[in-house]
Amino acid sequence: MKNNSLEKIWKEIRLILKAHPWHGVHKGKDFPDVVTAYIEIVPTDTLKFELDKQSGYLKIDRPQLYSNVCPTPYGFIPQTFCGDRVGQLCCEKAGRKGIRGDGDPLDICVLTEKVITHNDIILSAAPVGGLRMIDGNEADDKIIAVMYKDNVFGGWNDISDCPDSLINRIKHYFLTYKQAPGEEKRICEITHVYGREEAFDIIRRSYDDYLEKFSGMNNLLMNKF
Repeated sequence: MKNNSLEKIWKEIRLILKAHPWHGVHKGKDFPDVVTAYIEIVPTDTLKFELDKQSGYLKIDRPQLYSNVCPTPYGFIPQTFCGDRVGQLCCEKAGRKGIRGDGDPLDICVLTEKVITHNDIILSAAPVGGLRMIDGNEADDKIIAVMYKDNVFGGWNDISDCPDSLINRIKHYFLTYKQAPGEEKRICEITHVYGREEAFDIIRRSYDDYLEKFSGMNNLLMNKF
């Protein structure tokens, strides 16, 4: 019932207003097999763009600090939230205690042969796996997906179809994009690379976390970030 109510509210809002990329864009008709990805960053960006959660506009978070280049179009899955359920799974899989979700939408990297030249767009993507990343004491999973019907990558069904060199490139970016030259202590760590079914579990959990966090219009409008 809660799910149907939230969908009805946003269906009516979309008729009169531009959709908020996090709350107003549909998560994907065949979710979680095929999801919507809102793209914040593309590989040619020298600035780190990030959604302003209050307004729904894309903002400049900061210039890319070092020489790191994001290797894929990167963004998040609408109507997801990394909360208690995502944090609990990270604790179970990593054998840790006290890890919580990072309080953001679930991140996604999209593999495609096509050159996407700008951000602030949505596309359909099929998850094939993910990276279990822990940033400080927060679960910050990165779902790996292929663009739906991509001529080259569209036939990949699981992370095992991806060459190790490609996964290592993605891992290197996220392990070093906050790392200052000469700094020895890592801010982020990646404990596991996981496959399609586990990615589906995390995506579903993040959607359940979202429904709990934003269970009604009042909760949504009153929330502070």
